[in-house]
Amino acid sequence: MQKKGLAVVAVGGNALILDKHHQTVPDQFNAAVRTMKHIADMIIDGWDVVITHGNGPQVGFILRRSEIASHELHEVPLDYCGADTQGSIGYMFQQALYNEFKERGIEKLAATVVTQTIVDSNDPAFQNPTKPIGSFMDEDLAMSKRENDGWVVVEDAGRGWRRVVPSPIPQTIVEADAIRSLIDNGFVVVAVGGGGIPVMQREDGSLIGVEAVIDKDFGSAILASMIDADLFLISTAVEKVAVNFNKPDQKWLDEITVAEARQLIEDGQFAKGSMLPKIEAILKFMNAGGNKRALITDPAHIKDALDGKTGTWIVP
Repeated sequence: MQKKGLAVVAVGGNALILDKHHQTVPDQFNAAVRTMKHIADMIIDGWDVVITHGNGPQVGFILRRSEIASHELHEVPLDYCGADTQGSIGYMFQQALYNEFKERGIEKLAATVVTQTIVDSNDPAFQNPTKPIGSFMDEDLAMSKRENDGWVVVEDAGRGWRRVVPSPIPQTIVEADAIRSLIDNGFVVVAVGGGGIPVMQREDGSLIGVEAVIDKDFGSAILASMIDADLFLISTAVEKVAVNFNKPDQKWLDEITVAEARQLIEDGQFAKGSMLPKIEAILKFMNAGGNKRALITDPAHIKDALDGKTGTWIVP
């Protein structure tokens, strides 16, 4: 097997929850099995792989259970929700890969690292929370949460009230050296789930968890830079990136340069809640320099995209 380099593969929410009718834990595991088959193909082809993942729906489920049971049990803080989901999703990925490797006769193991991501306490996001989490509430409950628990709550277009939390820019991954060590020793690593558990550094250097949400792709980009990855692959719901998306003159992109990507951002080609953060995360990774590349495609086309048959490549 010829080594092809080190890849960080960021798998999106569609890797676990296909639609609203397939949300149970068995449904999520079955989806994980399908996605891990495609990543196993990468590994067989010679890639060392770190898998990162989103956790938004799963954190939402934990928060909802916590709210429902609050009359009997303590509620779960948001950073602990992140840690919980890193463990449970990591377990699914590890088991799916273990079984896939066994079936293919490959001696390989996956290991999950519960990962902390340092954010800056002076990040403007802390003054302007925007990321909605948890369930919808009526106004009375929302005002009670604001008064008694210090929540920031907003009314959501007539659908009810929701809690919003900061989404700060990640600065560094605490466990990056441990992740690199596992890679160097032949492990497939699952890490930086949900962008990492957000923590801040006190003046004495110690860490403390914060109630915030980190963008999964930005956290993955920071890790990719810190472990000197050769490839940053974002696996999402579309086979390729498009300009003029959903318009009569829509055009699929095979390859764009960093400069072209910046221009497309300036032209407003990428939706803020969809493709824009993915392209911005890739540019953050590419800005580190070197012979780095990035790729966007869906799970089913990972192998073909790596073979140059599809997907959208971002190159220097």
